[in-house]
Amino acid sequence: MEAAVQREGLVIPLIDFSAFLNGNPEQRRETAKAILHGFQTAGFIYLKGLPITSEYRKHVFETSAKYFRLPTETKMSHCWTTPEANRGYSAPGREKTTSLTDREEVQRLRDTVPDIKESLEIGREDEPGHPNHWPEEEGELVGFKETMLGFHTKCKELHIEVMRAIAVGLQIEETWFDDYTDVGDNTLRLLHYPEVRKDVFRTNPSQVRAGAHSDYGSITLLFQDARGGLQVRSPTGVFVDATPIEDTCVVNAGDLLARWSNDNIKSTIHRVVEPPSRNDEDTYGARYSIAYFCNPNFKSYIEAIPGTYAAEADRKYEGINSGQYLVQRLTATY
Repeated sequence: MEAAVQREGLVIPLIDFSAFLNGNPEQRRETAKAILHGFQTAGFIYLKGLPITSEYRKHVFETSAKYFRLPTETKMSHCWTTPEANRGYSAPGREKTTSLTDREEVQRLRDTVPDIKESLEIGREDEPGHPNHWPEEEGELVGFKETMLGFHTKCKELHIEVMRAIAVGLQIEETWFDDYTDVGDNTLRLLHYPEVRKDVFRTNPSQVRAGAHSDYGSITLLFQDARGGLQVRSPTGVFVDATPIEDTCVVNAGDLLARWSNDNIKSTIHRVVEPPSRNDEDTYGARYSIAYFCNPNFKSYIEAIPGTYAAEADRKYEGINSGQYLVQRLTATY
């Protein structure tokens, strides 16, 4: 198996997902085993051979960049409101990605080393009581809503297929997760890390673009530009560059999937730091990425997946409602 990252005991595989989507039964089984093994050992995988074309992804990135060029006051009119809704715009410094759960500790961290990023969260369009915050469709933003809802749907379909691969790897029914993923209670996050002077990082060695954290849900699909800056914590505790590879999606397991799998699957700490640069540059250029945070349907009750424990006494966690768990985690972050 080809490795996308191999350093400090961290091996993140590069897997051709088309072999699972379109291959024969043996190819599908082997691909599923590789996906599960990557999540069990690294918590991260890279997927190529995606059902979402590079041309389409390029269009979505270009559309995202147009949004972030809007005036600040316009973006603030789309402001993120509550953890229950988890939709809208977050200005630089609003969210602090961290593994801490105490709100006062998170606030202290936010005050000293705020994340240098802004984002727009987009949920499914038909969730009662929680509308998305769409910009006015004028000028270069004509078609914004259609583009983002279309990408949300494509990512939802990819989420379903990755969970099917995990099921095949676990040797349970391939469609076992389907009833947990059909609603699409997932969040599309457009991310912009603005251009920043190098001396910001020199004067504060703790400064990052996004703090060290694990994700909350089942899996995250991350599409990143060529700028770089994503790092994953290795088994030795060293953060290792997860260098962008063209036409791939980085997929990582989240805390809820680790819990769901009785810790058979790992949710690994990661962060975004200043990217590689030439010595003659005074600033780091802007970085764009798009994350699709996948969750079990919010009404789902999550308890250990069959086959991940030998006896009842081996279950590490009590069951929990998916939506309530996510709200608890978001409440600490914002």
